[in-house]
Amino acid sequence: MPLYQYKCTACDTAFETLVNRGEKPSCPKCQSKKLDKQPSMIGIPQVKGAVASSCGDLSLPPCGAQGCRRTGK
Repeated sequence: MPLYQYKCTACDTAFETLVNRGEKPSCPKCQSKKLDKQPSMIGIPQVKGAVASSCGDLSLPPCGAQGCRRTGK
């Protein structure tokens, strides 16, 4: 069962739900079936010692990730 993210066009509620093949999900708040499927975040495997690409932007505050080069200055 894949996990999908939706936004309800009737009440503007954003939610995620597990969807079986052939099922049509409904909004948990208003039960509307008028939904926009939202793009999902892709999981990226972590490599020990690797630094996330946004850690290279030194103008951003520190992210707390091990090896982050950002200082927040």
